[in-house]
Amino acid sequence: MVIPDIAWAILLMVAGCALVVLEVFIPTGGLISILSGAAFIGAIVVASLQSPTTGPFTGLAFAAATVIVVPILIATAFKYWPKTPMGKAFLGEPLTDNDVLPEDSRRALIGRVGITRSKMLPSGAVEVDGQVIDATTQGGQPIEPGTYVVITEVRANRVIVSPAAKDQRPGHQSSKEIKDILSQPIDDFDIEPLGDPLA
Repeated sequence: MVIPDIAWAILLMVAGCALVVLEVFIPTGGLISILSGAAFIGAIVVASLQSPTTGPFTGLAFAAATVIVVPILIATAFKYWPKTPMGKAFLGEPLTDNDVLPEDSRRALIGRVGITRSKMLPSGAVEVDGQVIDATTQGGQPIEPGTYVVITEVRANRVIVSPAAKDQRPGHQSSKEIKDILSQPIDDFDIEPLGDPLA
């Protein structure tokens, strides 16, 4: 059985497509790419030589198919390759936002309470744990010096603060704690009795 020339051209085209996909999945430094290019060129040449009358048009059709099919195959392979077990093993797990952000020691300050050392319009100096840092108010609202603020966010190179609520301020006792103190007997406080003022 004699295989027609067009069948060889189709087989070479399919082999070229398979080699392009294989190059994406198994990087070989361009070796498989060279083989796939040779297969495509061979398919175009074989299609062009099949007959003197229709050969040039068939070769042109194969060349157009190569120009259209190859980019689509490469794009599709790159889209699905990272999801395959081989792609995951080769590329590793995708990075999260925390992985790509540089380590910033100031992130440990989030939630800490400090006191403003200058008027914040909206930026200024804030003292936290004896350390003075530059900060910006949340929403750009001005804050007077000596005001307790809480660090809400560290974004890029800015520390964002907002006024601290009463229960966030140092030395604050909640109403429950005050009631607990008032409900204790006086003997629990180790207060020395006063002498009789009339004696």
